[in-house]
Amino acid sequence: MAFLTDLALLAFYQLALAANALISLWQIVAWLRAGTLSLWQIGFKILIRAILGTLFYLPMISTIGRLLGHYLHSRSETRRRMILARIRADEQNVSNGGTLKGEDESWEKIDNDEIITPESDFRGFIGFFHPFCNAGGGGERVLWAAIRATQEKYPNAICIVYTGDHDATKSDILARIKMRFNIKLHAPKVFFLYLSTRRYVLASSWPRFTLLGQSMGSLILALDAFSMLVPDIFIDTMGYAFALGCAKFCFPDMPTGAYVHYPTISTDMLGSLYMGEGKGVNAGAGKGWRGVAKREYWHLFAKAYSWVGGSVDVVMANSSWTGAHIRSLWGQSRKSSGKTSDIDIVFPPVAVEEISEVIEVSEATEKNRENTLVYIAQFRPEKNHKMILQAFSELVHSSSEQIKLPSDTRLVLIGSVRDSEDATRVYELRLLAHELKIKDEVEFVCDASWAEILRWLEKSSIGINGMWNEHFGIGVVEYQAAGLISVVNDSGGPRNDIVVEYEDGPTGFHASSPSEYAEGFRNALLMSAKDKTMMRLRARASAKRFNEEEFAKRWLMEIVKLVSLSQLTKLRPNPWSTQNFSIALGYIALLSHDVLQLVRSA
Repeated sequence: MAFLTDLALLAFYQLALAANALISLWQIVAWLRAGTLSLWQIGFKILIRAILGTLFYLPMISTIGRLLGHYLHSRSETRRRMILARIRADEQNVSNGGTLKGEDESWEKIDNDEIITPESDFRGFIGFFHPFCNAGGGGERVLWAAIRATQEKYPNAICIVYTGDHDATKSDILARIKMRFNIKLHAPKVFFLYLSTRRYVLASSWPRFTLLGQSMGSLILALDAFSMLVPDIFIDTMGYAFALGCAKFCFPDMPTGAYVHYPTISTDMLGSLYMGEGKGVNAGAGKGWRGVAKREYWHLFAKAYSWVGGSVDVVMANSSWTGAHIRSLWGQSRKSSGKTSDIDIVFPPVAVEEISEVIEVSEATEKNRENTLVYIAQFRPEKNHKMILQAFSELVHSSSEQIKLPSDTRLVLIGSVRDSEDATRVYELRLLAHELKIKDEVEFVCDASWAEILRWLEKSSIGINGMWNEHFGIGVVEYQAAGLISVVNDSGGPRNDIVVEYEDGPTGFHASSPSEYAEGFRNALLMSAKDKTMMRLRARASAKRFNEEEFAKRWLMEIVKLVSLSQLTKLRPNPWSTQNFSIALGYIALLSHDVLQLVRSA
């Protein structure tokens, strides 16, 4: 019925626009023949009629979106039934004593006769849009911890993960989740749908206008996802806001949620065009006519980003820094759209307990720590490895008899090498260390395993963060959980949320320039053993604010809102909307009046 109504509405809009054009042409001819109006009066009347005609375009476009949604719904119904049948078969296998690879054994002990409250008896499909779900990074930990929390709250919900990782099967992905994050999921009710258009969101596919290109690519990717299955709730956990806008365009009543790791564009990015080195990858790019063009392009993109952000029902940000920028970008648009849900801070889950169990922090273990400064970060330009090398060089070469550094002081750079560009970057950093005369004190560790990283965290003394405006800083929390003294960039999440005063004392140091970093390193290295231990213990206690249990609690507070919206949508009738009906009646009256006038004049 809703499909036929929208189809009729679209047909009416098209007929009305055609009638408007014909009547306008008829009136222009009549006015010219009569000669009673001047040309500027005729032009003014034409302008008014054109403006009235454009009022139909917005509702017509929204009707086209709903019709596309009807088509995608009908196309994915067969797959929905197949998924339900597969889940029933997998559940039966588990209940009969069988297991699925990657299955959490604790789920097998669930009593099938357990009484489920109406609040938790949500049986719908929750779609998680995460095209790179098998990457194994901090964003993926958020995804899997979120699904685990959702399954514990809503055991009958079916979690659909839209991914482009065609090289990994469901069993492979679930096994990697257990190995990498020690997260166990109820496998029968986790289903993976494989996207075929992921290349459109790769930066390499858009060498020019990358922000716009990737955002348009996410629209293609979202349509690819909906062509396979239309979920009851759609959540983006990777930062593709335009995909959420696409969901609202096709399915206005579908509840949507966003977990924002980093705003696609921000006021800080715009400001960085006029800043110096170390303030982002576009620092200083605002000079000349190219810089002016880039600034205007970014401003226009920010408006589009704000517009799509205003359509999202529930928004979560991973830090106070991200939250502040999302509020400034999306706040007014959300208010105009009538969204009542606030933009809430949900800190990402960090393996604080796992690290704390492995690494002891006490006065007794202080003597086992080496005077090693460790920086764990991917070898990407924005991580500012060059600045850290310069700061370490300044530290080493400023050592004197009055302020003598420990003889075993060294810097260890640990990170993954994703491709040939990263490998080239590591080579350039080695050359820089040689030029700075610190190559003997600097060590590079590429593609270290988690076990190897834990060993470095256990024996090192200082943890470094060099990125300007790091949105959160999971690595910094891991430093704190391991008892390292952190020296972090004086910006973003590390400054605002992590390395803060705790229990009336500092938990690390902030720095912005090579000299400030060198000073922070020096202060941390030359502290007394007692002061070091006290700061390490404060940092570890502070890190507990970011554990997985706290994340699950905050995540579920937001998911409950989406489930409630989903249930309200099912109760709400879907007639021809009052707004469209009123517009149609008004336009019919206007056209009738014009026709009568023309008939009388004839």
